[in-house]
Amino acid sequence: MPSAFKVCWLRHLQPLLLLSSSFFPLKSVHFKPTSLFASTASAADCRRVCPVRVSSSYSSVTAHPSTMGDVTADSAMDAVQRRLMFEDEFVPNPVFSFFISDYFLYSQHFRCILVDENDRVVGHDTKYNCHLMEKIESENLLHRAFSVFLFNSKYELLLQQRSATKVTFPLVWTNTCCSHPLYRDSELIEENALGVRNAAQRKLLDELGISADDVPVDQFTTLGRILYKAPSDGKWGEHELDYLLFIVRDVKVHPNPDEVADVKYVNREDLKEILRKADAGEEGVKLSPWFRLVVDNFLFKWWDHVENGTLKEAADMETIHKL
Repeated sequence: MPSAFKVCWLRHLQPLLLLSSSFFPLKSVHFKPTSLFASTASAADCRRVCPVRVSSSYSSVTAHPSTMGDVTADSAMDAVQRRLMFEDEFVPNPVFSFFISDYFLYSQHFRCILVDENDRVVGHDTKYNCHLMEKIESENLLHRAFSVFLFNSKYELLLQQRSATKVTFPLVWTNTCCSHPLYRDSELIEENALGVRNAAQRKLLDELGISADDVPVDQFTTLGRILYKAPSDGKWGEHELDYLLFIVRDVKVHPNPDEVADVKYVNREDLKEILRKADAGEEGVKLSPWFRLVVDNFLFKWWDHVENGTLKEAADMETIHKL
């Protein structure tokens, strides 16, 4: 079927797609992604059909810019940056996946979770708005986030260098994976931070190619929460209530080059040398602000618990550390 005809046909099929949830209701389940775009979304969540194509080089998504809301006004963003800003908002509808092929449904409801300073959910907004310093300052937008610290069986910490295409903090070194749970049932579960752990599993696959089987959600230990604000380049920045997740697993890593420029495992002494270089401005080494906050306040004492197998003893989910 010609692509242009397929897109036109899908747009006319939209009422049927929206109706499909009446006959094939999709329930939220324990989230375990089996592909880069695993989702528990129902067709009733969808508001528009848009063309999305999976690249053969790395299962990356490109989308027609007219479907991408706020981001279309930002001519300074390249195609990869536009995709990364909205990538988690593209979800397949399993009811129609057998004939939709490489086209997916776009839902404006798959957004960052807005919270107050006590971590109570107050709404949702796009990644784009949540990272605009103008919005952060004028509307005090605060969104829920997570930072994963993955150690191997040698108790070495996996670090990543963020890709050059990242809108916020490109090419800085940071912890294993940093992202956001989305405003969807599977990632809003409050009990034992299950929603956040589901999101962490999803993004480890997306950013680092780590399979869900290698990082079961019940193996994450949620050690605490921090609240911080950090401008990136004047226009962009972060204002996050960040869950700190630790996990000890030997995994296979296949980084997504759109997300990650480099990865490496470090022991304590390696990390101390990276800190020294960052402080001295040597070799252009820079660290993400949230990672540096965790390093300066918690990481080395928590590393002891990693090695001793006593991580749960270090957990404090009652306190929100405002750093």
